[in-house]
Amino acid sequence: MKVKPIAEVIGFLEPYAEACGVEIVDAAWDLRARSLTVYIDCEGGLDIVTCEKFHRAIDAPLDELDPTFGEAYTLNCSSPGLDRPFKTERDFARHIGDKVEIHLYAPIHGAKYHEGELLSFDGETVTVQTEKGELAFPFDKCAKVCLFIEV
Repeated sequence: MKVKPIAEVIGFLEPYAEACGVEIVDAAWDLRARSLTVYIDCEGGLDIVTCEKFHRAIDAPLDELDPTFGEAYTLNCSSPGLDRPFKTERDFARHIGDKVEIHLYAPIHGAKYHEGELLSFDGETVTVQTEKGELAFPFDKCAKVCLFIEV
């Protein structure tokens, strides 16, 4: 199945997201399942009513965009989940002061995994307060930065 690039689809959907009071966090094609999933979030947390409202708002406009060049597909709108990776500066800004996990591609400061309070993110460096003290990590060396979820 031939599809339009995700960046094009997200760019097209941004005005609808803004009108619905949500933020598009990510989107992904699943070509085997013939589906497009748009991950959204909003201030105060996402609920099923907001998901449905956004789904209804984008359904017809997506048909006009024709992201699959006439082929059938399933549209899904979903919360990105609590453990979603931080991808944008806004993700980091929203979680300053929260406990986060940092997964690295290779060890830095003696380990590939660290957790601590998120102090800052300047677009290139993630700084956290850990039991070892204040540690900084180059963002391009991070495989995943996300909220620490206590079980």
